[in-house]
Amino acid sequence: MDPDAVDELASTGLPDDGAHEDAVMTDREAETDADVQSPGRVPHGSTDDPWLVDFSANVNPCVPDGVSQAYQSALAASRSYPSDTYEEFRVAAADYVGSDPRQVVPTPGGLAAIRLAIGATVEPDDSVLVPHPSFGEYAREVRLQGATAEFVAHDEVLATDPADHAMAIVCTPNNPTGEAADPDELAAYADRCAAADTVLLVDEAFLGFTDLPSLAGREGVVVARSLTKLFGLPGLRAGFAVASGDLRDRLDAARITWGLGTPAAAVGAHCLRDEAFIRATRERVASERERMRERLAAAYDVYDSDAPFLLFDVGSSERVDDLLGTAREDGVALRDARTFRGLDSHVRVAVRLPDANDLLLDVLEV
Repeated sequence: MDPDAVDELASTGLPDDGAHEDAVMTDREAETDADVQSPGRVPHGSTDDPWLVDFSANVNPCVPDGVSQAYQSALAASRSYPSDTYEEFRVAAADYVGSDPRQVVPTPGGLAAIRLAIGATVEPDDSVLVPHPSFGEYAREVRLQGATAEFVAHDEVLATDPADHAMAIVCTPNNPTGEAADPDELAAYADRCAAADTVLLVDEAFLGFTDLPSLAGREGVVVARSLTKLFGLPGLRAGFAVASGDLRDRLDAARITWGLGTPAAAVGAHCLRDEAFIRATRERVASERERMRERLAAAYDVYDSDAPFLLFDVGSSERVDDLLGTAREDGVALRDARTFRGLDSHVRVAVRLPDANDLLLDVLEV
């Protein structure tokens, strides 16, 4: 099979007759791989099949008004290098999360912010507290530094002792389970991390779907943010990290020069300022998520969620295979959540627009 096709099939979780088993490692398999030069690719959602309605990727199906115009206006300026200060983008990002613009470090996507934070903080033989089940790229980035991922249940991270670890990682709301950390408990944990001289990396990729406060700008904390999810622009590759003091200086010194393209910076600033779009998206997602949860709960064990997706247990691994196949035949792509560490019989679905969500519920016969 063509390698690109293998990667696509692995990322969507759709059946491919087992051809990808040697090409892609799950999080658990990667844990046993001691060679930091080959830690394995991490499966993700999304499909390029135009005939499928994609519920496997947690991307907003809507984008803010004016995105095309902002992109086109910036395209002419792309004949020159972008200003490496990214002043407009930094100001918009800082206003969005409530921090100082000088604390914002632009990156080409949220994952780039995560890589930057880990690369500038973690050294070989360090240990890092990594939540599970959660975003598989955390462990991969830790291993690329030659460090050890110390896995902790995602809902127990805030109860751990951060001492003797170079970093602790929290995903809020957590992917794939969906629940957000309690802000007070997270802030208290951040203080404990700072006292222990342990960097706290908080992935807030989905926090924009809630009205919960960001931890951006807090001492000893790196916040990673993305424009992929909330603004429906995964191909734009725009995001940022936020940190303060010496930690911010280390990140800014380590970031790639001109890492954010001119159109990405312009569109990013435009989106981050669109408060009406953000508010409308939050309201729609909250309403549709609850409607979907109630329907799904009639047949499955559904997790509580503050995010634009729902995780549910279908009962067995075989049932996951059946559900993925049946849904694909009916034109719907689901996320095979078995690729997440510790999940053996789970499926994750995104919250999309009402008509698409109705299609999903009909396909799942709930």
